[in-house]
Amino acid sequence: MIRGTTKLIAHLGYPTATFKSPMIYNPWFERRGIDAVVVPMGCKPEDYPEFLRLLFRLSNIHGALVTMPHKVSTLALADRISVTARIAGAANALRLAEDGAIEADMFDGEGFVRGVLGKGRTLAGTSALVVGCGGVGSAIAASLAKAGVARLALFDPQASSAEALAGRIAAAYPAIALQTGSNDPAGFDLVVNASPLGMRDTDPLPMDPERISDITFVGEVVMKSEITPLLHAARAKGCAYQIGTDMLFEQIPAYLEFFGFPKPSVEELQASAAISY
Repeated sequence: MIRGTTKLIAHLGYPTATFKSPMIYNPWFERRGIDAVVVPMGCKPEDYPEFLRLLFRLSNIHGALVTMPHKVSTLALADRISVTARIAGAANALRLAEDGAIEADMFDGEGFVRGVLGKGRTLAGTSALVVGCGGVGSAIAASLAKAGVARLALFDPQASSAEALAGRIAAAYPAIALQTGSNDPAGFDLVVNASPLGMRDTDPLPMDPERISDITFVGEVVMKSEITPLLHAARAKGCAYQIGTDMLFEQIPAYLEFFGFPKPSVEELQASAAISY
């Protein structure tokens, strides 16, 4: 029941049709008796700066989840930015501090890495390819670097995005072997689709699945369907993989702690979730 005392958490992005977070947060809030709600709010890029400022002037706004295409532009709109968000060059969480400042953080990368490690995979000393260097891809790359990968390849159709991300990672983690300019998945222990490719039925694949080894772990961030075209191809080859919502479940406890709520286990969130595709 939404009432006058309910804390509003905006879910900001565009388009909203693929949003899954409300189907995880809201059942859990109800189950725990927490007076809060996550509300999808579709906002086009050209309207985002003005809308965000007005949103955080609401007396009952508590924070915001931020998704594509706003993760990168959010940094310039926040008053305080975490170290993780600064390295990633993007933010996916905003909260209103007691002094009225808007604080930004990034949890995509940690959620992805926690999901991979939870499936028994090792990241330290391995090689990884990240396709897509926008907000989510930058966060995943930064967290893979933090987890100790030895070689990290970054690809984005906009080459400058991949090169800028490589520069930020090199400054923070100088021992990592970095490369840019290719989405060829051959020879990597882990490959990740961190691009929007797969959200539409007409999208091309983000990489050539024929070049993926059957011992490579394949990660996905797209949540339009559980098994995206890339994961379908990877599964057919016998690859281990991670679906998009796994990253979401793993980062939500950190999100909730950021917002000042109790920190649940992933299993508790999964038990109450009502996800549909």
